Amino acid sequence: MSRIAKSPISVASGVDVSMSGDTVAVKGPKGRMEITLHRLVGVTQEGGQLTIAPKQESKEAWAMAGTVRALINNMVNGVSSGFQRKLDLVGVGYRAQASGKSLSLSLGFSHPVNYPIPEGIEIATPTPTEILVSGCDKQAVGQVAAEIRRFRPPEPYKGKGIRYSDEVVVRKEAKKK
Repeated sequence: MSRIAKSPISVASGVDVSMSGDTVAVKGPKGRMEITLHRLVGVTQEGGQLTIAPKQESKEAWAMAGTVRALINNMVNGVSSGFQRKLDLVGVGYRAQASGKSLSLSLGFSHPVNYPIPEGIEIATPTPTEILVSGCDKQAVGQVAAEIRRFRPPEPYKGKGIRYSDEVVVRKEAKKK
């Protein structure tokens, strides 16, 4: 029995939830998202709350109910307030510049790295060493942040590279003579 699936999802004002067949669509000020439900899971809407329940009593059905509840909750939160991931560039000469539909990164390579910004994701650079990735889809925001970080992950000796703002890089001691 999933404890997560048992708790209802409260829908914020300004968020519209519509269900047709096995598809749940959520629309809000930040965007529109939809999900196709698993065959073992059902969703009911009562007033301003969504309740997720398995269609049959089995371990797999309860597990999928918890997963679907988490996904729909992320959709409701995403279209109302959105998700954000902050990256920091650490290193001499490391810079980021967002312009139009691409992000230009200077990361100590012989060439600048250009990253095309996917649809539905916004990237801002408040300072040359900060990158803010935001959007309504939690999975997409995390994926884009991970792809940007992959260009130059933080190294353990000097700590140079692209890191999440809340990431702790464990430093190693240099080789001794």
